[in-house]
Parts: sequence; C-alpha cells; structure tokens
Amino acid sequence: MKTILIVDDDPATIELTRRRLESTGAYAVFTECRGSCAVEAARKCKPDLILLDILMPDMLGSEVAAAVHEDPALTHIKVIYLTSMLKAGEEQKSGENVIIGKPVRTEELLAIVAQELH
Repeated sequence: MKTILIVDDDPATIELTRRRLESTGAYAVFTECRGSCAVEAARKCKPDLILLDILMPDMLGSEVAAAVHEDPALTHIKVIYLTSMLKAGEEQKSGENVIIGKPVRTEELLAIVAQELH
C-alpha cells in the first residue's frame, strides 16, 4: 500500500481528496492543513507522494516542497501540486512536478496519482 500526504489549507478539499483516495483501498492517506507543519508530517508518515496546495497562508507549496526535499530522508518523495490558479482539471508539467487545477475529477486524480507512483 502506498502512502500519500495531503497538504492543503482548505478542510473541504482535504476531506474530499482523502475520501477519493481511500475509496480505492490502494492508499494510506494522511493530512496536514498547514504548510509549516508539512515537513514534520512527512517525517512521521513517510509518504510516497505529497498532494500539495500551491497557495497557503503560512507557506507556499514550493517552499514546502523545497523544505521536504532538503531533508535527506525525504528526497525521494514525489509531489503533485493542486491549485486553483489553473482551470479545473487542467494539468501542467513543470520539470519533474505535475500541477493540477482544482477542483479535479476523481478519475483524473486517481489516474495521475497512479501514474506518479509507478
């Protein structure tokens, strides 16, 4: 079973995304609502993937990802950014990172997560 950490400041987005992922039975899902706590959460749950909001009040998603990848024990973790800055369901690649517009349909989310984890 793969482990996913969701980091988003919107509780409704966290809950919906968590339910979508857990419904597959393929993922153990952990959540964090503050970017500043995401690195510690990643150390605890050791995720294979982080679904990370780009715009959060306390830290930008890019800052969170940089902090995660600075930790030698966490450098392997893949990141998928979720953002309202793109149109719903729109997908972009930026280097090794995937960026998805919120809200994203369940089928799209599950397909992208599966692709990134394999």
